[in-house]
Amino acid sequence: MIQLTDSAVTAVKTALSRATRPAEGLRIMVEAGGCAGFKYMMGLEAEARDGDAVIDQGGVKLFVDANSQALVSGMTVDFVSGLESSGFVFDNPNATAKCSCGKSFG
Repeated sequence: MIQLTDSAVTAVKTALSRATRPAEGLRIMVEAGGCAGFKYMMGLEAEARDGDAVIDQGGVKLFVDANSQALVSGMTVDFVSGLESSGFVFDNPNATAKCSCGKSFG
């Protein structure tokens, strides 16, 4: 369903180790909004919710709600570090359009 690159796995593991509240994994979801129609939402999550797909990638649990599963199927998530910016990058084969920030798609 979703693939995390090694860089993304390392970034998530670092975030989990620094979490102030107990967290078991990372939630990836899609919500209406953003400049292209949908936007990616991510956050640390303590446990799976009803209807979630739970995916283990390199020792990291990903939680994807039922409404988002079809929209992120086949997506690769990377984490890039640069002088000007760092963050997660989404390569989603389901996106027909995306905004310049890379966090929104249509």
